[in-house]
Amino acid sequence: MHRHFDEELQQLKNDILRMGALAQEAIINSVDALRDRDKAAAQKVIDSDAELDRLELAIDEKCLDLIVLHQPMAGDLRFITTAIKLNAELERIGDLAVDVAQRALSISDKPLLKPLVDIPKLGETAKLMTGAAIEAFIKSDTELAKKVVLSDSEADNLKRGVEKELINDYMMKDGSTADRAVPLLLAARHLERICDHAVTMAEDIIYMVDAKVVRHHPEELK
Repeated sequence: MHRHFDEELQQLKNDILRMGALAQEAIINSVDALRDRDKAAAQKVIDSDAELDRLELAIDEKCLDLIVLHQPMAGDLRFITTAIKLNAELERIGDLAVDVAQRALSISDKPLLKPLVDIPKLGETAKLMTGAAIEAFIKSDTELAKKVVLSDSEADNLKRGVEKELINDYMMKDGSTADRAVPLLLAARHLERICDHAVTMAEDIIYMVDAKVVRHHPEELK
């Protein structure tokens, strides 16, 4: 029975890895669609969200079955409940990637306001933070999880840079640029929110491994 339980936990890890891979792919593809004003690529991201939704439901059901059938204790229980939390965060990340793709659709027929530099950087940061959080979960690596939490300031700085440039250098100087600037502002905010979800995942992983609450307590990261 115990061996069967261990195999099911490994399959759960594989499912979370799959969920994470789909979420990271959606992030990068949505940013590429925004940068290239690629309507077809944006629509592909939107359509692919159904697979994330399907997988989220399947993982939730599997987690509940594991709890009911095996009544896990201590570390195993924290692992499964953390998987439930990460599963929900990854689904939200997928939704935010869809939001970015929708912003891409809204500007796909308009001239690009400016070459995008910081938004792709923010997208890459969001992807890397998401990937690192998943790796920390699979390896029970609290040091990696702490790095994810501490890297959130980089995402915040990139978002603020995008906002400052678009508002001060474009919208305040020429109000007619608003219809092209606002979707970019929103896309940056969506990507920064993805980074916030990665931080939440990392905080949950630290609790899973060390039973230590670090949310709202940065001193606990030391």
